[in-house]
Amino acid sequence: MGACSTLRVILGDQLSRSVSALRDISLHEDVVLMMEVMEEATYVRHHKQKLVFVFSAMRHFAHSLREQGITVDYVPLDDPDNTGSFTGELRRAVQRHRPQRVVVTEPGEWRVWQMMQAWQAELGIPVEIRHDDRFLCSRAEFARWSGHKDTLRLEFFYRYMRRKTGWLMNGDEPEGGRWNFDVENRKPLPAGVVAPMPPRFPPDETTQEVMQMVRHRFAHHFGDIDSFGWAVTREQALQALDHFVQHALPRFGDYQDAMKSGQDFLFHSALSPYINIGLLLPLEVCEQAITAYRQGHAPLHCVEGFARQILGWREYVRGIYWLKMPEYAQSNTFDAHRPLPDFYWTGDTDMRCVREVVSATWRNAYAHHIQRLMVTGNFALLAGIEPKEVEEWYLLVYADAYEWVELPNTHGMALHADGGLMASKPYAGSGAYINRMSDYCRHCVYDVKRRVGERACPFNFLYWDFLMRNERILRPNARMSMPYQLLDRFSEQEKAQIRQQAKQFLDTVCARSSGGNRWSRT
Repeated sequence: MGACSTLRVILGDQLSRSVSALRDISLHEDVVLMMEVMEEATYVRHHKQKLVFVFSAMRHFAHSLREQGITVDYVPLDDPDNTGSFTGELRRAVQRHRPQRVVVTEPGEWRVWQMMQAWQAELGIPVEIRHDDRFLCSRAEFARWSGHKDTLRLEFFYRYMRRKTGWLMNGDEPEGGRWNFDVENRKPLPAGVVAPMPPRFPPDETTQEVMQMVRHRFAHHFGDIDSFGWAVTREQALQALDHFVQHALPRFGDYQDAMKSGQDFLFHSALSPYINIGLLLPLEVCEQAITAYRQGHAPLHCVEGFARQILGWREYVRGIYWLKMPEYAQSNTFDAHRPLPDFYWTGDTDMRCVREVVSATWRNAYAHHIQRLMVTGNFALLAGIEPKEVEEWYLLVYADAYEWVELPNTHGMALHADGGLMASKPYAGSGAYINRMSDYCRHCVYDVKRRVGERACPFNFLYWDFLMRNERILRPNARMSMPYQLLDRFSEQEKAQIRQQAKQFLDTVCARSSGGNRWSRT
């Protein structure tokens, strides 16, 4: 092949025509390099649907670029000369195209960032790493905002971003006189309410080819593949956005914390896979939701709750990740080291709530944020599961999971392993919370009203055991005063019974752990 001016590298989560690496591209002189590499498919054994989603979306994006007259050098996974790594494929592409320089957008994950730092020396040509300006707050801006703050709470960052964007603002004051409407957004789902199913897209020929490849090469990875229906093009993702704003957003806020058997998505948008891969941009998603409010189609508390997840939480966790890595991933505040139980892979447990969430995750490569935080995450927190094992599981099983968003959410929010950098108290809850927000406890073999004894809900005795086990750390926390006041009323006999029942239960379920080596569901 002849020499090109610039080799522009597009990674699998950068599928946006506006991504900075494609800015100022020359149709006649530049080449876009896209690579499917085994290293990225297997650094954790991703859910089969996530692999299909990413590889199919990549192939469709490459096709759309070619339709615009852009030259794309696309390396499929089954290319016999594929080296299996970004660095290896970039080196081969430089040999093919002999570019004057390489341009790439900064990656989302620390390990890839480290890899990129070495490219210029390895290749012997200039490598320009551009900011990812699809985010609404740059890494540098977040670092400036954080300054020397002792605590980096979401609420203050969210207010900063609201003022910066002007979204849902009246001058310098929030629309409706309040910064958030969280209290209105915690309703259980009433009986008889059926949420609209997000649109599912039948696999086209390209997606079917990818599905066959994944079946063959990744047969032992977690998850069902036959139910795949995710959008794999920008046009489909825009349809999904329109559907959410029209049919689900008007009730999203009310029931965003609710859980119900057989309704895997409820009023959630299920747009996070599309935003995180680049098929949708956070700017356009928020603006469309805010337009729905301005036009009277969706109430303020629903739109504010949705915008907060993107403008606030998504930008916040990304900022924390880049501000604190790589040391952030090493903390383990509660000294938690139990292995992840096998039921995280199989769903084979009598705890109906866990079974429902793991089964939905198996089917969809998706669970909404309360299922992740207050069921699977809450159990791991209470049980003292090793953070690295929990974090690998979350990174592996969800279609929207990339380390920059998964790690802070799991390490800081779900497990409180960062010692309170992100959250002022652990998100620990007994079975009462799950019972209040779901129908999972109905028909469960365990009794959610029992704290100890036969058929007592494990979330109950594990909750109190967690408080006793970590009393030295948690009792001084003012936000934990109420549960410790309740614990102080327990007799020593009941405390001993809680400890014993928790130990017996955990010794049993964690003994049935394959240490992450069991990937297929039974």
